[in-house]
Amino acid sequence: MPAFSDALSALALLAVPGILHNAAPDALPLSIARAHLPILLVLPGDTGERSLFNSRHEGFVATAFPGGARTLSLQVTHLLLVASRDDGLGARSHLPRIITLLDAYFAALALNPTLSGTLCEPARVTVEPGSVIYSGAAYHGASLRHLWVLGY
Repeated sequence: MPAFSDALSALALLAVPGILHNAAPDALPLSIARAHLPILLVLPGDTGERSLFNSRHEGFVATAFPGGARTLSLQVTHLLLVASRDDGLGARSHLPRIITLLDAYFAALALNPTLSGTLCEPARVTVEPGSVIYSGAAYHGASLRHLWVLGY
């Protein structure tokens, strides 16, 4: 599926001020060093963690119309890790930075809403700030769940 891999690569290349590291699915680190924070991780599908919204979109939904456009709707998670949960005075000490990075994230996405034309329509994103688990470690950050429509 070149369209899917192209869209994942385009998301990993999203330049967000204040975030120097952005890992594509084929370059996800096994663990995160403090020096790499904040970092964005591209995860096809969902994180598998409990959702604050208590809802999930189906991972892949194919829609085809005879003689018309063939599309695929799918969910991708962009995980923002800002600081280890062991750092600082809890969520309160990191919340202003998370808010600033989320503002920068959406400003960057607004400049490139179809990820360089890899999406049929602008990404729809649900944000879930709070505690984020990655590779067995807890972080302050956010899960940014994208709902994409790709054409085939």
